[in-house]
Amino acid sequence: MSRRGPKPFAELASLLAGADEPTDMDGPRFRDRVLAADPGDDLLALWRRKLTAWDFEQAPSWSTTAPRTPERRAEIYDKLAFGEDLRKAFDAVVPVHTEPGPVTISREFRPWYTRELAANRSFYWASYERLLRRKGWSDAAVSGLDEAAHAVVERLADPTREDPYGARGLVVGYVQSGKTANFTGVTAKAIDAGYRLVIVLGGTLNLLRGQTQRRLDMELIGRENILGAADPDDPDALVDIDYQDDEDWPEKFVSFGARPSTLGAFDIERLTSRDRDYRALERGISALEFEKPDRTRPLYDPANLHSARARVMVVKKNKSVLEKLVKDLKKIGPILGEIPALIIDDESDQASVNTTDPKKWEAGRVTRSAINGQISKLLKLLPRAQYVGYTATPFANVFIDPGDEEDIFPRDFLISLPRPDGYMGVQDFHDLDTAEGEVGEAETKHVRGIHDSTGDRLQEALDAFVLAGALKLYRADHGVPAGPFRHHTMLVHESVRMAEHAALASRIETMWHNAAYTGPEGHARLASLFAEDFRVHAAGTMPTPVAYADLRPYVHEARRLINRGGGPVIVVNGESERDYAQPDLDFDRTPNVWKILVGGTKLSRGFTVEGLTVSYYRRTTQQADTLMQMGRWFGFRPGYRDLVRLYIGREEQLGKGRAAKTVDLYEAFEAICRDEELFRAELARYAPLVDGRPQVTPAQIPPLVAQHLPWVKPSARNKMFNAELVEVRSPGVWEEPTAYPEDPEALRHNTECWAPVLGALSAAPVSLGVDGGPQYDARVGTVSHQDLLTVLCELRWSAPQQFSPHLEFLLDAGKAPGTVDDWFVIAPMQTSARRNEARILGHGPFSLARRQRRRGPLFGAIRDPKHVAAAKRLAGAAELTGNATVEQHVRPRRGALVLYPVVESDPRILSDGSVDPRDLVMAFAFVAPPSTARGDRPLVRFRAVDSTREDRVIIDRYDTRT
Repeated sequence: MSRRGPKPFAELASLLAGADEPTDMDGPRFRDRVLAADPGDDLLALWRRKLTAWDFEQAPSWSTTAPRTPERRAEIYDKLAFGEDLRKAFDAVVPVHTEPGPVTISREFRPWYTRELAANRSFYWASYERLLRRKGWSDAAVSGLDEAAHAVVERLADPTREDPYGARGLVVGYVQSGKTANFTGVTAKAIDAGYRLVIVLGGTLNLLRGQTQRRLDMELIGRENILGAADPDDPDALVDIDYQDDEDWPEKFVSFGARPSTLGAFDIERLTSRDRDYRALERGISALEFEKPDRTRPLYDPANLHSARARVMVVKKNKSVLEKLVKDLKKIGPILGEIPALIIDDESDQASVNTTDPKKWEAGRVTRSAINGQISKLLKLLPRAQYVGYTATPFANVFIDPGDEEDIFPRDFLISLPRPDGYMGVQDFHDLDTAEGEVGEAETKHVRGIHDSTGDRLQEALDAFVLAGALKLYRADHGVPAGPFRHHTMLVHESVRMAEHAALASRIETMWHNAAYTGPEGHARLASLFAEDFRVHAAGTMPTPVAYADLRPYVHEARRLINRGGGPVIVVNGESERDYAQPDLDFDRTPNVWKILVGGTKLSRGFTVEGLTVSYYRRTTQQADTLMQMGRWFGFRPGYRDLVRLYIGREEQLGKGRAAKTVDLYEAFEAICRDEELFRAELARYAPLVDGRPQVTPAQIPPLVAQHLPWVKPSARNKMFNAELVEVRSPGVWEEPTAYPEDPEALRHNTECWAPVLGALSAAPVSLGVDGGPQYDARVGTVSHQDLLTVLCELRWSAPQQFSPHLEFLLDAGKAPGTVDDWFVIAPMQTSARRNEARILGHGPFSLARRQRRRGPLFGAIRDPKHVAAAKRLAGAAELTGNATVEQHVRPRRGALVLYPVVESDPRILSDGSVDPRDLVMAFAFVAPPSTARGDRPLVRFRAVDSTREDRVIIDRYDTRT
């Protein structure tokens, strides 16, 4: 049962009898054995591992079904020749994992990294996989990482190919979601496959670089490669060896049992260490002289490549450091052209992107910023170098601004990683499926708003930090694994100014010492917060005391741990390395970091704040990627996710003087999160191949991003995107335009366009809903497809390019017979006592929804989630059963359109009860019927502005040869 695919089990059983594989050939006995197995049973563990790996495998040669689906599992059972009883048994103990996998947008590439090759050359990957399993990773998590890392490596150039090619790619994860694990897996697979120089660009500080170096050393490079020829039992030989003061050395560092070169593999030589960044080749140029058994052949020839040692360095993104590296590489000479190299750029949207103002570029020359310039030189020196950037912000500059397409624009592939199991992310802090203005479960549990009326709530946040620490200690005493509680931190982020950090730290110190945590006043405050908050929202699966009195002894110990070392606060900011070289901030070498961290920008990029439980955030910014990176409260919180609290400003001042305005940081975060989640969902829709070819290539991603952010443009004014988005097909999908005009006359014009539709709606509301869902009242009616197109074609938009591809789809659908006949129009009516109603152009009355623009001219969510299911059922796009009214109006070729008359503030109501159309945004959403699918046509269609240069991302605006 190799990765070549499942084979008939009965035929293989006798061959497998001597191997570490299941061998029982009797069907009923085997079934009973599987059903009776304990969770830790070796037989069950092996089958779980095999079935999960086959379930997850992307486009294997042995399968025609999609991964992570019941259809794939059925195909596996067919190939294993399992009977119905065995299928049911395995489905019971190893259910199909249907969560989505990585989404890949890629150019067509030359296949070379097959599963067979990966299995045959897997020394370091197999070691890494074993380590992940020892750390408690599930089979699904390991298989998911395997598939994601494989997807990256197979899109790199074959390290043995004759003609050099440097692929450029981007991997998009989530903030603090395990991107390092992914690029460690990619590195393991890449060096197994033949890459012999790996350069990891690991942050802009030694603190971040050292974190990355230690992680790679611990989980990939291993003890034997770190020790080299040194005798681990000879203290004198260990004097200059890394990690002798690390409490995890050597037990938690991966071990191969001997030097890999003595085990038939190859060694890894580190060119940097935990405390030493790249300074210069300490052994001179010889450190990069690769041994070649056959000197008549190039290094990339398999005869030489697979016996050569790999070199790995983790380098800070620092101009002088990278200059030294480039200088040394230039000395090496022609062999540079023979070295298959891999450059991993962690947090690739920071420092790596060219931020030089394009207006200052000379004719024909690009002026590069310092780090970008050095990366560009590295790529030119190493013609076989592959560049893979990692970021947590899909709208990062390397993604949306392809001005640097010649070096780091991801021209070959973009891979969006799935949200990992156990990850606390967007959905845990924002209720994306609630109507605007409603407070949902996630916000109730974890978010504590800071309003003018609440005061700054800083003392409450400090109390929450103490309580959460005490609850961790309580849980550790009551059977919960204490490992995740080693560190316990609070993050306070109000400003980027260092002087303000010092003042804030001093203020927190004073509050801490006046908090009376050992006296009756402090305990009364903590008891109240416990009863009203932490006890109410405690996870039922976690031990939590019934009364504060049971927690009180642990409060004393929590306070002691936080106060240890002279005080509770660490300021983490500055311009020099010494500002970060604080022993109390070293999560690797310090047994327990229980501290309040006050910081700014440096805390928001790449730096992993271990044990983060309470966040206090009041900093304003207008940059979407900056705001997302500040969200350090996202991450893994095993054993304490119910204790996580976010104190965030809901009425913060942005700007000064007349330009000042009040912003809600929580809503700003939510708007960005909605954009990102929608964009990730779109990538998933467009990723499947059509007739074996990609629907979307990386060069077409920037125009897609521009759909969400209309102000996104190429970097120079004389440049334009070469790919123009022409059509977005969305049969059966809820589509919700958000780029409505702001000009009062344009609003009036749009309202008048809808007059015929408003007149077609019923005078009396009807009740709509689906089984198991909420019911709601609405005025309804039916309009022909042609009548609706007449309205849609006349509408004005703040960003016309956002809706025009959807309009193209609807226009095209109307041309083909048998696709769409008419549309069922729904105008939802509010029933609450606080409802806002008015007549519109003499029709109605209609309910007016209150919505806000969240991103410039773009609104946030327009819809109310309870309206979606009925609309989808009416359009035939959901396998649900509607109520009698819904089912009465379902037709095979009927779409559904939901009208939302929206006001942004108190509208002007005229004497006859009508709303002034200049104050009204006639927003809408639609679901086209599945009959508009039109076979295997791609869901998106682009037009190359310059058809002679289709692979170019941007072109000169005045130099097109269409």
